[in-house]
Amino acid sequence: MTTVRPTKGDLLASYRRRLPDLIEPGLKVLFCGINPGLYSAAVGHHFARPGNRFWGALHAAGFTERTFVPADDKRLLQSGYGLTNIVARATAQANELTGDELVLGRRRLERKVRRYAPRWVAILGIGAYRAAFQRPQATWGPQAERLGRSGLWVLPNPSGLNASHQPVDLARAFRRLQRAASDPKGEVR
Repeated sequence: MTTVRPTKGDLLASYRRRLPDLIEPGLKVLFCGINPGLYSAAVGHHFARPGNRFWGALHAAGFTERTFVPADDKRLLQSGYGLTNIVARATAQANELTGDELVLGRRRLERKVRRYAPRWVAILGIGAYRAAFQRPQATWGPQAERLGRSGLWVLPNPSGLNASHQPVDLARAFRRLQRAASDPKGEVR
């Protein structure tokens, strides 16, 4: 399957564009990015920028039977996984977001999570989690706090720009969540 790469004009026209959530009641995990990048907004699929390691990490951790491509994003729902973002508007880089936007985004996320009640909410990026949830000392992995009835987990940001986490590190971090999401009691191992 081939996709047409967006032009520079397409990318610029994607500023502030939004991607629809892929969500339904009772998901095992709702993966929550920081916000859509311009590339993702231009092509209309989550984690679409070449070099983003989200899809590879999902497969390596056992969430999917094969490595999905961004155009497969809607297929995640069939396996019990969904996608959303803390902030809906697209930017070239997440550092274009303000602290206030992240906090407001967290409040919207909380309402969404109360409505759809996934077993786990996985925030992809510790800096965004710390800012949005006002938890400056937060660490990776499961969090003590919950969002409604949903457990809260922080994973590394899979962006190719995040060189501090190699694919093997991402797979390891995602695999811990996959095990908890697959456990009938939701226990962390």
